[in-house]
Amino acid sequence: MKITALAGGVGGAKLAHGLAQILPPEDLTVIVNTGDDFEHLGLYICPDLDTVCYTLAGLANPETGWGRANETWNTISNVETLGGPSWFRLGDQDIATHLERTRRLKEGQSLSQITKDFCKAWGIQHTILPMSDAPVRTMVDTDEGELAFQEYFVHRRCEPKVKGFRFDGVKEAEPAIGVKEALKSADAIVICPSNPWVSVDPILQVVKEIKKPVVAVSPIIGGKTVKGPAVKMYSELGIDPSALAVANHYRTILTGFVLDNQDLNIQTEIDNLAIETLVTNTLMNHLADRARLAHDVLHFIGSL
Repeated sequence: MKITALAGGVGGAKLAHGLAQILPPEDLTVIVNTGDDFEHLGLYICPDLDTVCYTLAGLANPETGWGRANETWNTISNVETLGGPSWFRLGDQDIATHLERTRRLKEGQSLSQITKDFCKAWGIQHTILPMSDAPVRTMVDTDEGELAFQEYFVHRRCEPKVKGFRFDGVKEAEPAIGVKEALKSADAIVICPSNPWVSVDPILQVVKEIKKPVVAVSPIIGGKTVKGPAVKMYSELGIDPSALAVANHYRTILTGFVLDNQDLNIQTEIDNLAIETLVTNTLMNHLADRARLAHDVLHFIGSL
């Protein structure tokens, strides 16, 4: 079975890693959100792309899910001592990634080519693609004005009240090399348990059309998220945060939807949307949970 997964953030990276444990390299492509990319301290930083890459390479910090394992913080500590901005915590190993990416981008190389080379260096055999080589920037409309995503998410710690989202540059952005081919050749598309508003929507707006069966895994379990501000965003937008809300978010493209055992009580409501459902344990607290959930998702796709 050939799968193309759409991912962003820690939850998306975990399921992508689970799929990579089961599927051979030629049968899995992961398309990653780049809407939260930004420039900081003169460096071009791709938080979601790096999280997915570090996770599949076995380099990710197991406690946070983002950043590098066994990280040190000498550079950012000295930046802080000198009065520079230290709100976005860059570890020393992580900085090397951003330095080399920035250097190569300035030479005119594409983000997709750089990502391909980084994956080879890190021993990642499966294909990881940025959604676009062109810049797309997620802007968050809040009660304190419009904020760039990392300003809202990291610097302001998601405190301003959300009113909406805008993806600057999305109309002009074309899918990165390989993205259209991956969507066309896949037997099915898996939307990983990532934030629908700021991790998945940018990808969907770049690719514009998907003609294959789509199965999404809910990032909301029992009205809560394991990580991230999705529940807060739904609530502030006047939508009851639940797996049902996620299913409704994607309903125009969904063939199937995976929800957690804790949400069994709303399965019928999702079934009534003419979407096939799978109820299973979607929590991925341990490495083995990732492969287990991936196996469940693939078996579900096979049944469709």
